[in-house]
Amino acid sequence: MNGAREPLPLSAVIIVCNEADNLPECLQSVAFAQEILVVDSGSVDDSAAVAQALGARVLYHPWSGYGPQKRYAVSQARFDWVLCLDADERVSPELAESLRRVMGDGVPRFLAWSMPRCNRFMGRWLRHGFGYPDVKVRFFHRDHARWSDAPVHEKVETEGPAGELRGDLLHASAESLERYLEKHNRYTTQQAELLLAAGDRGSAWRLVVNPIACFFKGYVLRLGFLDGLPGLVHTAIHCFTTLVKYAKVEQALQARKAEGASKER
Repeated sequence: MNGAREPLPLSAVIIVCNEADNLPECLQSVAFAQEILVVDSGSVDDSAAVAQALGARVLYHPWSGYGPQKRYAVSQARFDWVLCLDADERVSPELAESLRRVMGDGVPRFLAWSMPRCNRFMGRWLRHGFGYPDVKVRFFHRDHARWSDAPVHEKVETEGPAGELRGDLLHASAESLERYLEKHNRYTTQQAELLLAAGDRGSAWRLVVNPIACFFKGYVLRLGFLDGLPGLVHTAIHCFTTLVKYAKVEQALQARKAEGASKER
């Protein structure tokens, strides 16, 4: 992919489970890395074989939640500088060049770097709304930044400010709407559980206000309407999951009240 150019002294780290179809493009997009590390949590397809055939080092680690799984993967990398991807993400040529410029400086100015992520939804690359720029910190020195412990919607926590890389991280999701909604149903359950564990007391008012504010922000302020029908659907689902998350909190709180009342009888 990069001809005779020297590979960069960094580890590209990817966690996978049944991603054999996505892995070839993902791994080819990070061919500039001196190490490609794939951590498999128990695939029943050819994920491990595909990764090995493309030159990746493959390890097995049982699933422990998104944040903990990624922390483990980073800990196993051979280089301190790591670039973390999901299997359905690809590094664009522009982003690869940006990484080369940063690493070519010898000592990067920042210990963590963010990049804009461009999401494909309903066959279209979103350029507005909640789909872009979906800024993510994915390139960092592991002694100064780390993945959070969150089992869902994990993020990289940094010790200081992050630099900004040019070029997009392409999230080439080809999920059907059915699978996309199923995934968000799981996410809202996990998010509701985290809110309850943190002592959230619920609020019926936010079931109305938060989704409306969310739609106005994504569709109007962030110009989601410019992405046509996919932009409308993407924003609407984002707002609906906000409602569902808080609705699940309210449902759990009501169940607790009912259980407490029955015990007092």
